[in-house]
Amino acid sequence: MNAARSHLFWGAFSPLGGLAGGGLLIMASARLAWALSVSGALLWVYFFSVLLSFPGSVGRGRKIYPRQGKSLVLIFLASFIGSIYLLLLWFLCPLAALEVFFPLCLTPLFCTGSGLFKRIEPLDLGEALFRAVSEALVVGGLLIVLALIREPLGFSSLSLPGSAQGIVLLFSFKAESFLPVRIIASSAGALLLLGYCAGLYRYFKSIYAPREGDQ
Repeated sequence: MNAARSHLFWGAFSPLGGLAGGGLLIMASARLAWALSVSGALLWVYFFSVLLSFPGSVGRGRKIYPRQGKSLVLIFLASFIGSIYLLLLWFLCPLAALEVFFPLCLTPLFCTGSGLFKRIEPLDLGEALFRAVSEALVVGGLLIVLALIREPLGFSSLSLPGSAQGIVLLFSFKAESFLPVRIIASSAGALLLLGYCAGLYRYFKSIYAPREGDQ
């Protein structure tokens, strides 16, 4: 695969390259606590999905998967792995799991829909796992960065997952503070922020990204 297209950040398959993860970025970046929970789910699903699916992706092991419907098998596998993460989070903090239930349910679909399993076919296991973890870290890093912008501006607070309430507030100002910009906390504000970030991304991509012909 062309090095420019497969680049973790500048490539066409990166989260901002085609905005494939735009919905997940909008939903899970309202609070830092949500972003951390979903980032952990991304790492969990990407790593274990590749680890468990790899024996059926190389050599004679490819016969494990049906010729038709392989994508459905991978979706089932990723969803099963994601459900284990959700169950563990539920045991640790039920309210935290409820708050991010829908984004957590989307992470397996995001993993399989990203084309990751096709990109790791020519790689060995170590390289495939490194690629999976790297892609998950890029998406999780973007989630956390957006959350660090949105939550302080929108809610005048910063939170971590945990406690009986689902989140632990590191700090919180009064609602009458001059700081809150409520639109940033909403989906519309997140979409505006994401559009601004995508514009900056495309500008810097034209300067620093490797070209299509580069290897």
